[in-house]
Amino acid sequence: MKQFLTRHLLPQAAQGFVALPDANPSAALTQRSPLRGLSGRRWVIGVPYLWLAFTFLLPFLLVLKISMVEMELGNPFGNMVSYVDGILKLKLKLSNYLFILQDDLYVLTYISSLKYAATTTLCCLAIGYPFAYFMARAKASIRPTLMMLVMLPFWTSFLLRIYAWKGILANNGLLNNFLLSIGVIDAPLHMMNTPLSLMLGMTYAYLPFMVLPLYANLVKMDIRFLEAAADLGATPWQTFWRITVPLSKSGIVAGSMLVFIPCIGEYVIPELLGGPETFMIGHALWDEFFTNNDWPMASAVTVVVILLILVPIGIFNKYQSEQQEGRA
Repeated sequence: MKQFLTRHLLPQAAQGFVALPDANPSAALTQRSPLRGLSGRRWVIGVPYLWLAFTFLLPFLLVLKISMVEMELGNPFGNMVSYVDGILKLKLKLSNYLFILQDDLYVLTYISSLKYAATTTLCCLAIGYPFAYFMARAKASIRPTLMMLVMLPFWTSFLLRIYAWKGILANNGLLNNFLLSIGVIDAPLHMMNTPLSLMLGMTYAYLPFMVLPLYANLVKMDIRFLEAAADLGATPWQTFWRITVPLSKSGIVAGSMLVFIPCIGEYVIPELLGGPETFMIGHALWDEFFTNNDWPMASAVTVVVILLILVPIGIFNKYQSEQQEGRA
């Protein structure tokens, strides 16, 4: 071997025909690629984070700043930092947050918003799960049609769809007239501006957001699990609770978050279909911003709402991480 290297490789290397291998290829690659850190993967991940920073983080920080400053002469963008005589002062106004925690109206409003959002989520899950299951088990040829029927309400304005419920649930509306015509009731039922009308409107508006994630999850389920459970003697009900539901947990969680989060700050539906008994935090925000013209207080209410929304988002992200770790 030594003679072979001496006679053949070394003379050729000296003449420039053979390049001796580098002892550390990764070091050579690093020297040849000074921009190796700017890989495509980091760009793909970084661009969405940059977009979120501009569309969520900066507006949130601006609202947080407004909530902690004193409104001066109609200008909500007060100064938090002042520099006088060589002294740098940071002034934070926390009285708005203390008022929210101490005022029963705001506390009850937050509780009411959470209650109606949770109830709407449960109603959408109870209605949407059977519908999504039916779509996933239907023939492949009619699934696109069923999907189109779920998405069909989005072709109409959200405001018009909610406003149409006023004509359905009013005292002289379509539903009361129908019940009177068939003799079920003797006098019109009062359904408008009640918790019932609010729940009907919110469930109707957010039901597709529950059906679509559930369908996407159920349609990918392996049917062999159900067949194996049936071969082992499980009843259809046992198969549903022990096989189908556990395998569709990710769809349930995703659909629940898509319904629960926007329901907390909903304003249009409570304004059109709700009443004094259904006062939610979205209406409180409107009153503070445009009726009382108290931007710092309204911003403080907004920050608390965002914090309430971040809790279910954190739970969802934790669940997703556990699911990925379990699959790995």
